[in-house]
Amino acid sequence: MSQPTTKVTLADVARLAGVGVGTASRALSGSARVAPETRAKVLEVADRLHYVVSPDAASLASGRTGRVALVVPHLSRWFFGEVAEGIHAGLRGADLDLLLYPVGAVQERAEFFERLPARRKVDAVIVVAFQVLEAERRRLELMGVHIVAAGGQSAAYPYVRIDDYVAGRQAMDHLLFLGHRRIAMLEARDPDQPDLDPPRSDAYVEALRENGIEVDPELVVVGDWGGEQGAQGMSRLLSLRTPPTAVYAHSDEVALGAVRTIRRAGLDVPRDISVIGIDDHPLAALTDLTTVRQPAHEQGRRAAEMLIGLLRGDPGVDESVTLPTELVVRGSTAPPRG
Repeated sequence: MSQPTTKVTLADVARLAGVGVGTASRALSGSARVAPETRAKVLEVADRLHYVVSPDAASLASGRTGRVALVVPHLSRWFFGEVAEGIHAGLRGADLDLLLYPVGAVQERAEFFERLPARRKVDAVIVVAFQVLEAERRRLELMGVHIVAAGGQSAAYPYVRIDDYVAGRQAMDHLLFLGHRRIAMLEARDPDQPDLDPPRSDAYVEALRENGIEVDPELVVVGDWGGEQGAQGMSRLLSLRTPPTAVYAHSDEVALGAVRTIRRAGLDVPRDISVIGIDDHPLAALTDLTTVRQPAHEQGRRAAEMLIGLLRGDPGVDESVTLPTELVVRGSTAPPRG
């Protein structure tokens, strides 16, 4: 009969590594408070003894769950999927599980912020591209966990994002450089995510005024972020006595809806009307759409890495990261005719 295997304990690892039990525990959890050479020695001993940390014991000892809440308003839209994939990639290898919380509808969002603090299921929260309201911020902070924002929002949390105003100016300055003066804007707003004075709209207004062009309210159409809304908005613009020579859309999906309407009306893009979007959606390259590229996947990955650093207590974590955007000129923009 084989003899039962003696269970290796944390105390065994600490004794053979020549450190205290607390130091061994911190070394195995990846704490930044342990010197690299000490961590290496503890890990070497743990590997030699085939020591495995008990998840339940580690959670009780550290007060941590090993889980991160990912809060997203939409799952079907390209941007949110790309950011979520980036977050998953960034957390891979960090021994953290990701819990997904879709909060698109107003009621879903209210219930999430009401229940999560009481459940205290997670060590951290990543919110993706929505404005955290004051009441929601207070509920999150009751949890006493790290909160990181990926994508545009305005709460005072560590964040990774782009500058939406700069992206809008890149799009508008391109159209103005080509010689367009009658430029329309398809402004995208999410009815479930209130956001006053979107920076992409501010960019439109200020770019026109800096070039001595008054904003014409007829040329501003507000809708949702989808392609169908872009198509409907473009129909309104084509019904004007003097349609625009160029259209600036808040996203590529909205821009592609506008392109469809223009072509169905028997007009040519860009010979009759130029169209530009923001994002660099995968369909933008396939449809030859001029756009302003934003690194959606990279925003998610960098947010995850930031969160890992905060959880570990790493010094010098940059808590305000703004990634650059880039104008990508393709075949949907050109100088106005005549």
